[in-house]
Amino acid sequence: MANTGTKEISYEELKALVGKSPNLILIDVRSEEEVAKGHIPGSINIPLNTVEGALKMNPDEFKVRYGVTKPLLDAPELVFHCQIGKRGAMATTKAHQLGYVNARNYAGAYSEWSKKEGK
Repeated sequence: MANTGTKEISYEELKALVGKSPNLILIDVRSEEEVAKGHIPGSINIPLNTVEGALKMNPDEFKVRYGVTKPLLDAPELVFHCQIGKRGAMATTKAHQLGYVNARNYAGAYSEWSKKEGK
């Protein structure tokens, strides 16, 4: 069963991981200005235009820059998101191209999260 599209994660699936799973690496690819207005708890801001460079960094450099351990290529819960889903999908596709086999896009993105969370 070949899946040519971007792998996605639903609000319910993500909600079950946020704050509970030690494996979750949630990357917010929006601009710093957008993130300043609100973000999903525990997310790391890596703007879309810097995602490829970040994922190509050596692990020490990544840790210094973002304050977290760089995800392994087989990281089980690597999730990208943006405001409405498009940039998150682009980042997820880029991650797949770089070998991050389990990368997923939260297609509902921050717009859905903020509505459901009442923020």
